[in-house]
Amino acid sequence: MNERGKDATQRVLAIIVIVAMLLVMQIPLPVIVFFAAITYFIWRAVQRSEQQEIGRVFEFYIAAHEILRDDARRWFGFEMAEVVESGERLLCDMPDAPPLAHFALGALYYRAGEYGPAAEHLSYLLENERANETKQFAPSPELRRYAAVLRKVERSPEDAPLTAAALHGLELARREQAETLLAASRAELGLKSGSAPQQIEQTPPPVTFGWAQSALAPPPSISEVLRHVYEDEPNELTQ
Repeated sequence: MNERGKDATQRVLAIIVIVAMLLVMQIPLPVIVFFAAITYFIWRAVQRSEQQEIGRVFEFYIAAHEILRDDARRWFGFEMAEVVESGERLLCDMPDAPPLAHFALGALYYRAGEYGPAAEHLSYLLENERANETKQFAPSPELRRYAAVLRKVERSPEDAPLTAAALHGLELARREQAETLLAASRAELGLKSGSAPQQIEQTPPPVTFGWAQSALAPPPSISEVLRHVYEDEPNELTQ
């Protein structure tokens, strides 16, 4: 029996025990049914709220990935600002937000020319031990739910192709470009402050995610996205 089945069994047993205790206390059955129904609807509302909260993280990934990938589209400033704002809200609401969210937000700030916040998020990602997934042993309930959904998407990407593609693209960019973007952000800050800029070997390339889509070409189909996700290259994340 999987973990979900065990949880369901435990809930059913708990309900049976509670109903039995109420019957022993000679509480009328209609009253028991009424309060049971109220409890069920409250529980469902809480569960739905939790699911929506975690869903916001993956919606942010999809929006960030759409803006950051190199497809020659031009984005309005208010569109980018809205996605950045949603990312900032996630970090405020989730005490131990996943490191990938910090990368996505830092890359968005860099794309928007906001080098201070970009350096802040990217330095946290690269220089703070708390941003290392393998060092997180005391997760919040939100992070546990996030990890459960993440693994589900990784096991069955065909059930959520846009989410799977966004995760793959962001992880690839995080691995290949995070250090370059941090160095470039700090160099830009040095130029603005008038101090000696930090030296970097070359101007960092734009954030790209493995497939550049022409502005005139149709968007890739789901099968093409999944084929890219599963493409067996040594530099890509295995789903």
